[in-house]
Amino acid sequence: MTSVLPDPLNVWEQAARAFELRAPNPVLEQADVDSWRTPGTLAARLTRSTVQTPALALVDDELQRLMDTPDGRLIITMPPQEGKSTRVAKDFPTWVLKHRPWTRIVGASYGQGLANRNGRAIRNLIASNPELGMSIAADNGSASEWQLAGQDGGLVSVGIGAGLTGRPADLMIIDDPIKDRKEADSEVYRQSVWDWWTDVASTRLAPGAQVVLILTRWHDDDLAGRLLAAEDGHLWRVVNIPAQADHDPAKGETDALDRAVGEYLESARGRTRAQWEAIKTRVGSRTWSALYQGRPSSAEGTIFKREHWQFYDQPLWIEREDGARILTQYDDLLISWDMAFKSTAGSDYVAGHVWMRRGADAYLLDRIHGRLDFPATLLAVRRLAARWPQALLKLVEDKANGTAVIAMLTRSIPGLVPIEPDGGKVARATAVSPLVEAHNVWLPAPELCPWVDEVIEEAAAFPTGKHDDDVDAMSQALNRLIVQPLLAGETFTEEDLDDELARFRITPY
Repeated sequence: MTSVLPDPLNVWEQAARAFELRAPNPVLEQADVDSWRTPGTLAARLTRSTVQTPALALVDDELQRLMDTPDGRLIITMPPQEGKSTRVAKDFPTWVLKHRPWTRIVGASYGQGLANRNGRAIRNLIASNPELGMSIAADNGSASEWQLAGQDGGLVSVGIGAGLTGRPADLMIIDDPIKDRKEADSEVYRQSVWDWWTDVASTRLAPGAQVVLILTRWHDDDLAGRLLAAEDGHLWRVVNIPAQADHDPAKGETDALDRAVGEYLESARGRTRAQWEAIKTRVGSRTWSALYQGRPSSAEGTIFKREHWQFYDQPLWIEREDGARILTQYDDLLISWDMAFKSTAGSDYVAGHVWMRRGADAYLLDRIHGRLDFPATLLAVRRLAARWPQALLKLVEDKANGTAVIAMLTRSIPGLVPIEPDGGKVARATAVSPLVEAHNVWLPAPELCPWVDEVIEEAAAFPTGKHDDDVDAMSQALNRLIVQPLLAGETFTEEDLDDELARFRITPY
């Protein structure tokens, strides 16, 4: 019998190949590490439908930063349906437990049902993905409360208002504590949310525990508003991601996503610019400012109360074929301008108002408003003057671009008068607010001029709102039309009084 010896070369090749299979592969190991690096990368590995946008990438960064900060406090505000709840209330807890399986997490939302749904989703994700290296304890796996096998970490899910006795938290996640406008506008409900935070939730925080509140803003007095107004409000880091970038570079403001002014959010749902614009039109100024921009105004208004405005629903002017608008009955008429600080499209807004006085009442007739560079501002002044040829007086605040506008147009447009502001913005607005409260200030109805909602929202948010251009233009006009004549000792004539009585169909006696 002849023996056949193995080919030495083949033996060594086979050994080398076996070693290669057993040896660590740095590329594969790094890929595995990277897949757990952030809540977003974890979500992408475990859920095929995961979409990552710049906004969600920023949320990932902020959540990582939070977990590196003992006693960290974080508020993130985003528009609805952009993936924030899935990322923060589902992917984030899973990511935390992957890296820190001892973490005791409390997840809260406006209702127990939603909280349970979040808790069940995380539990199912862990159970169906053994590569996470975790499992749910067999004797502790309900939707509302479960624990990792062999670990202290787990999740307790509660609705706002529920008790947490005996359940300490190393991490608390509060996802949308307010469900809808009805709850947001209820002072009783807002107070109950605050009481739950102060009396229940905050008392369960372990030393060093982190808290993240992610929400769509509904009201300036919601939980986020209350937290920021509290004595320790400065401890909360706030990241607002508006649907449309509306920062003011002239004031040193930046966008959270480094977008250009006016640029819309890259949507997790694939919304186009046209679709964002349609939402903006459909929901109205108040809802857009609150839910989509993260800047709710007071439901009642602070200096200017919503309920005090009066509205007219028929044009008070006659429009000629050339576009000029002519008044047949008025006592005084003027145009009031509030200019931007810089000649750039990214500067603050320019606001131009046309106001008329009849007797003791003032009427807003027209408005130009927008981020205008210097040439566009000059064109807007010319156009508004041409549209209202009877408005000989044109007030221009003598600061920002106002001085340059007057210098450029004073030879071609008559009646440009520089106005030196007297006192601060709040003082000037407060001085004319009694006229609004007394129902002497009339605005066009929304169906006549849809832009009036923007004026009302800005006035309601003043003085804490982001913009005040319309308020400045209005205050300047009302001061000149009514306040200054009264302070100068001028009084309304008997004819003015008769006009007022006739308007209300009252016969003098």
